[in-house]
Amino acid sequence: MLRLLSLLLLLAGCAAQPQVATIPPPLSYPPAARERMIRLALGEWRDWGCVVTGLPTPSVATCENPGIPRPESAIENFPRVLAYWRVVPNAEGAIPANRGRYAAALRGEATAPALWAEPYWSAAFISWVLAAAGVDAPEFAPNAAHSGYLDHLDALAAAWPRLAPFLPRDPAAYAPQPGDLVCRDRSRRPLTSWAERAGERGQFRPMHCDIVVAVGAGVVEAVGGNVSDSVTLSRWAADESGRLVPGEPRALVIMESRLGRTPPWFPETRS
Repeated sequence: MLRLLSLLLLLAGCAAQPQVATIPPPLSYPPAARERMIRLALGEWRDWGCVVTGLPTPSVATCENPGIPRPESAIENFPRVLAYWRVVPNAEGAIPANRGRYAAALRGEATAPALWAEPYWSAAFISWVLAAAGVDAPEFAPNAAHSGYLDHLDALAAAWPRLAPFLPRDPAAYAPQPGDLVCRDRSRRPLTSWAERAGERGQFRPMHCDIVVAVGAGVVEAVGGNVSDSVTLSRWAADESGRLVPGEPRALVIMESRLGRTPPWFPETRS
């Protein structure tokens, strides 16, 4: 009887776990999708005034005729952040709440809550860039949380490693390239490796990702939203092999972009 009960529990556990084989194969995207992704991220950075943080040396990415940097709370930025949230299906009231704050700001109410101060919009920014680049939701599912779309990418990578649009890479062993996502765990008890995420997949975890837009000698440059209340270019130190130097920020995982690098665009792919 005990043996039968154990078998039933085992079968129930297996049934509760999503089977990666049931995930439809992702579509392949041409190199233009990756190029457009990088171009859009840089374009937003320039529109926000070319804010830079990190290493003080000159940037690889250029910014001609930068505008005046204005934070998220500036009334001019209402439509910019609104556009990011519009692609997210689980916006969690972000738009209604901030429409009210915008209306109050238009009326000149000095005591109105700061525009776009909450909820955080960094995941909405990444979601907008991928959607605007033409990557459909089955290949990149827009989400209000970074952990949400990362779980989706991870499931695709497990089910279809040869066709997946992004593959998880260990920051200690992989040099990021333009189009990749560099992601960090911002929780109080951060994961020590991306493999640990499998045990809690589907649960919210505070995270942040930036889009790599340029690499150079000793530097990796990435654009992210809601960094210093803006769309900001972060500059991180890299070693001679191009890998991120351990330190702050500590990357948990790098999602290698395979846009334009899966069959038939690039037949020889690695898993």
